[in-house]
Amino acid sequence: MATFRSLASATLLLASAANAHFTLTVPPSFGFDEDKEASAPCGGFTPSFDDKSKVSDFHVGGNAIGVKSGHAQTNWLFRATLESADTKNWTQLFPIVQQSGLGLFCEPSVVAPEAWAGKQGIVSVVANAPDGILYQCAAVNFVSGTGASAGDACKNGTASISFVSDPDLSGLVSGGSGSSSGGSGSPNATGSSGTGTSTTPSATPSSTKNAAAGVAAPASLALVGLLGFAML
Repeated sequence: MATFRSLASATLLLASAANAHFTLTVPPSFGFDEDKEASAPCGGFTPSFDDKSKVSDFHVGGNAIGVKSGHAQTNWLFRATLESADTKNWTQLFPIVQQSGLGLFCEPSVVAPEAWAGKQGIVSVVANAPDGILYQCAAVNFVSGTGASAGDACKNGTASISFVSDPDLSGLVSGGSGSSSGGSGSPNATGSSGTGTSTTPSATPSSTKNAAAGVAAPASLALVGLLGFAML
């Protein structure tokens, strides 16, 4: 019996370790390798626009960004650039948020600078998790307008979401000290049905040179609650 329990415990530990990082669910990640996810700026991959199958549209008027976390607590930074992935010139797209709880989180309407419409660029999601800073990127075509609902790709689970200040993450955008990108609303993750729906964006992107100018949204004003997710 003791041997069986030991094997069961080891199996659970291995399963936990296998899900310890995060995946970018929307827009589609350019590439995922759990062993390289700590490699800046894109988790060991260099986004390219040569392979059109790995390039998706990102609507500057509002587009979903969704992730799946394998950690009990994760802070998220959503950023983007029109330059190569190794640039230091990242624009913060949304205030830093904290996810408390495993599973899916989707912000259904993240905006980008209107001037980016018609250009190619990189959307990056950075996680500050118990095992360090982790990176995922998507190669995108920035297009005008608002994106349609991402459907099953934009789901929320039973995690709580709140705005937080995170110097480690805010230092990864241009300006380096702002933990928000100019919005003071609440995270828009919604969906008692489990699917995020596009709503009016609660934050606007800071300009590339003024990412630090945003007013940080205090966690006490953030929406903290159960988000009706379907957890794996």
